[in-house]
Amino acid sequence: MKRTSKKMLSFVMVLAMMMSLCTVFALADEGEAPIKIGGIGPLTGNVAVYGVATYNGAQIAVDEINEAAGKTVIEYNFQDDEGDAEKAVNAYANLKDWGMQIVYGTTTTAPCIAVSAETNADRYFELTPSASSTDVTAGKDNVFQMCFTDPNQGVTAASYIKDNGLGEKIAVIYDNSDAYSTGIAQAFVAQAAEIELEVVAQEAFTASDTDCTSQLNAAKDAGADLVFLPIYYNSASLLLNKANEIGYAPKWFGADGMDGLLTLEGFDASLAEGLMLMTPFNAASETSADFVAKYEEAYGETPNQFAADGYDCIYAIYAACQKAGITGETSPEDACEALIAAFTSEDFSVDGLTGSGMTWSTNGEISKAPIVVVIEDGAYVNM
Repeated sequence: MKRTSKKMLSFVMVLAMMMSLCTVFALADEGEAPIKIGGIGPLTGNVAVYGVATYNGAQIAVDEINEAAGKTVIEYNFQDDEGDAEKAVNAYANLKDWGMQIVYGTTTTAPCIAVSAETNADRYFELTPSASSTDVTAGKDNVFQMCFTDPNQGVTAASYIKDNGLGEKIAVIYDNSDAYSTGIAQAFVAQAAEIELEVVAQEAFTASDTDCTSQLNAAKDAGADLVFLPIYYNSASLLLNKANEIGYAPKWFGADGMDGLLTLEGFDASLAEGLMLMTPFNAASETSADFVAKYEEAYGETPNQFAADGYDCIYAIYAACQKAGITGETSPEDACEALIAAFTSEDFSVDGLTGSGMTWSTNGEISKAPIVVVIEDGAYVNM
């Protein structure tokens, strides 16, 4: 064989070996594909403050996890549903096309009820940061919650008011067009009857109402010295403004949907002075300092509990993925079954911003203790 032919053969063999090694490396890289988490929530619309917060909080967690790993181990894609159920289902379909393995969301209750029906049928694991209705998880073994359930909030609020002597005569004003508000109100009234906390007025409005004068006058005429408001911050701002106009100044007590009131554009925060609300997160606590600093630097505002819930969701999902051995190559169906087993196992718990030693039951409900804060000088103070 001529020398040139031998050189050519050697070159071909080396080239073949290099191509073979490239294939091996490519396969290795493919085997380390990131876990794809798809998020859904309102980035625009009337309840955007919640969706933006859950999106931002989760993003900080994703960035921390990827930075600690020195590579992208989580790929995160968040879709806007505008707080609308139909748009949430469309967002879910888009994320499936993207290759999502795990669902983070949705943020609000009605869209989450719609999407959870889809994820249950398709066998995608779903963890919502803030959709608190029991209808979200009812009959669905694949859907879990980071937030308190509505009945839990209602029962806890009534007991807290009773145990701490916060009011003698209680009025409840709620939004009967909203599952979140109605669920908490019903649980509150039932618990109040059981523990002999006197409810003197139960007044309902709908989300389209901009004048709650009649509801407030009913509470005032009944002599209510504390009004329980299981409503969202935007409705609360209108109600507090109207109460100020008619000269009604009882104690106010809200649920976690009230979080966001102090950052609502155009709202006079002095009207919320003394208002109490339940929340799993206080940005002023020492344990939250690092997260708060990162959030304020990135987004220019103090995070609320929805941001903290979003942050905790990502870390909980990642911890469960590590426990179950889930990778970017795991099918959504296999990931779903493995994550259900991980979240409900006796040795699985998560320490986060919104609770220590958080665990989950087989019905998707979380176990963690709420705290009650009072607004003083435009800030939350633990009671």
